[in-house]
Amino acid sequence: MFEVSSPSHLPKAAQYDELVAQARSLLAGETDWIANAANFSAFVFHSLSDLNWAGFYFHDGRELVVGPFQGKPACVRIPLGKGVCGTAAQTRKTQVVRDVHEFPGHIACDSASQSEIVVPLVAPDGTLIGVWDVDSPVIARFDEEDAKGMEALCAVFIEAALPRGV
Repeated sequence: MFEVSSPSHLPKAAQYDELVAQARSLLAGETDWIANAANFSAFVFHSLSDLNWAGFYFHDGRELVVGPFQGKPACVRIPLGKGVCGTAAQTRKTQVVRDVHEFPGHIACDSASQSEIVVPLVAPDGTLIGVWDVDSPVIARFDEEDAKGMEALCAVFIEAALPRGV
């Protein structure tokens, strides 16, 4: 059994270093990418404070389709270039949104969400896998330090997922 230990007592950069180490341990040895996506979502959701949604949208070749997540039921399909997730997927750049109500074209799947961070998941060959999406009910919950930390966490997921060819 894997025990989630929240490193909230540490400075933010050190918290993410600890979370990356825990994520490596959680995903080690498991080759099923759906199982890894489900556990990764639960792990992050229960490790960080002030989150109301954490999960994946996977690219099906045309659009983003919801994958494993933690939180309220989600929007099922998101077109590339639409909303925060679609923008991250299309630009392949992490999106840090301090206030979702100020993001043009924001797609509101949960009215409680106030801020959001979305990391594009891109294979080493440049293929878009999908996005990792995290929402918070707190305005300005995420910053550039969170972006770096989430990108490092996503690199662990991608490394674990690629042997099965997500």
